[in-house]
Amino acid sequence: LVSSLFLGVGKTTLIQKVAQALKSSGTPMDGFYTEEVREGGRRTGFDVVTLSGKRGPLSRVSSDSSRHDHRVGQYVVDLVSFEQLVLPVLRNVNHGSGAEKKVCVLDEIGKMELFSQAFIQAVQQTLAGPGTLVVGTIPVPKGKPLPLVEEIRSRKDVQVFHVS
Repeated sequence: LVSSLFLGVGKTTLIQKVAQALKSSGTPMDGFYTEEVREGGRRTGFDVVTLSGKRGPLSRVSSDSSRHDHRVGQYVVDLVSFEQLVLPVLRNVNHGSGAEKKVCVLDEIGKMELFSQAFIQAVQQTLAGPGTLVVGTIPVPKGKPLPLVEEIRSRKDVQVFHVS
């Protein structure tokens, strides 16, 4: 797993390049990555993009703080969109042929994504499944710990690389 204290250091770019290299070598894989959405040079949110090319909103800037439960700073998380895109991908990885080694790309396992209990369960199932290698990103610990991130970080079968 890749971890960084700072935004914009290239975690997603690194994950995309690893996925590209694995795909070109014929390695079966599935997963998703998150991508900044910019308008007029300003970040307005994040999209989730599956490796098969489907895209949808993960979060958008909103100044209306009275109506939304799932917020991270100025961003409101679109849980329905996120789950509709990501959960089928994780089900596909988890229910594939057991004999075939697979790679699952999870960029990112962070605050926004962890509003989804179904996502948490699917990630735990993916990590527990035999024959699946997970390549992903997690945040560096700061502030209140994220239980799933700490669970992943403390696993003996996980190696974390810090990028800067």
